[in-house]
Amino acid sequence: MPQAGSHHAPQQVDIALGDRSYPILIGAGLLEQASAWDGLPAAASALIVTNNVVGPLYADRLRAALAGRYAAVHTVVLPDGEAHKDWQTLNLVFDALLGHSCDRKTVLFALGGGVVGDMAGFAAASYMRGVPFVQVPTTLLAQVDSSVGGKTAINHPLGKNMIGAFYQPARVLCDLATLQTLPPREFSAGLAEVIKYGPIADMALLDWLEQNLDALVRRDTAALAHAVRRSCEIKAWVVGQDEREAGLRAILNFGHTFGHAIEAGMGYGQWLHGEAVGCGMVMAMHLSRLLGLVDEAFVARVTALIARAGLPVTGPDLAPDRYLELMRVDKKAEGGQIRFVVIEAPGRAGVRAAPDALVREAIAACSG
Repeated sequence: MPQAGSHHAPQQVDIALGDRSYPILIGAGLLEQASAWDGLPAAASALIVTNNVVGPLYADRLRAALAGRYAAVHTVVLPDGEAHKDWQTLNLVFDALLGHSCDRKTVLFALGGGVVGDMAGFAAASYMRGVPFVQVPTTLLAQVDSSVGGKTAINHPLGKNMIGAFYQPARVLCDLATLQTLPPREFSAGLAEVIKYGPIADMALLDWLEQNLDALVRRDTAALAHAVRRSCEIKAWVVGQDEREAGLRAILNFGHTFGHAIEAGMGYGQWLHGEAVGCGMVMAMHLSRLLGLVDEAFVARVTALIARAGLPVTGPDLAPDRYLELMRVDKKAEGGQIRFVVIEAPGRAGVRAAPDALVREAIAACSG
């Protein structure tokens, strides 16, 4: 383990939301870096929310980092996976908070991927009507997307992320070293959320990804630092303008309307969220082409990058009508009309409705 003095200062991206602003810190070895935890809300107790995969790897390190700052540091270990992102699992967090007599100053630390972050954040938003929390994302997907911006939720059998709250963390701490233990499939899933920022907002990032994808897949720290920082910068820019998704923020859902339908239709956890989003982006690219917004070459370019990242570009065996049915309960549907994020021009996205016939055609373009 590197000596304390050998760490580089973390890179910082700020989320500007007035009195709810907070920093995202990015660097390798931050868990053990004392200064990374300075200035957090004061409290008598803290609760680490983690899962049975990440907990054994990193919970002791986080507990050690927090030990001098809180009189009591408790831990609750949730079952791993999207299938457990529900009321029953959420209640384990409340059981721990109430069982330890935690007060309204208690700070929650979400140590894990997107599911842990979403549930710990929703618990923090709800417990005593709101306690502070800190995101400590340990997956690429959580570091570049789900830990940033204050969306928290659980799933319902009839729809993904349908029950939740907008609730911003006090800090996001992305320790790049935790990505080294991520299983390859989970790492690929995270790359989907990095890739999406290119077509919707930053063609320079798309170029960079095409040139540096191999270094990323090798988990080169410098490449990871750039990908995480740039992703967070783009998300910070969007969230700073539209925190509650009245307009612009919806572009971050590129590929997600199709992707959520795949997840729900196959059963949560069959496809990882990032895998479903990767395939959903290909479908959304085809829809953009069918609407006359982008050309075949651009669709092929983005599809090739998604495939190189180890993500599926062919959809599962779901009937097009089943997709449409699932997409009508998506949060982005308004009055039964499905709203799709489409690429209006390379590097620029928008939200629009599309005729069912074109949506079926886009799905068919990605079927086996």
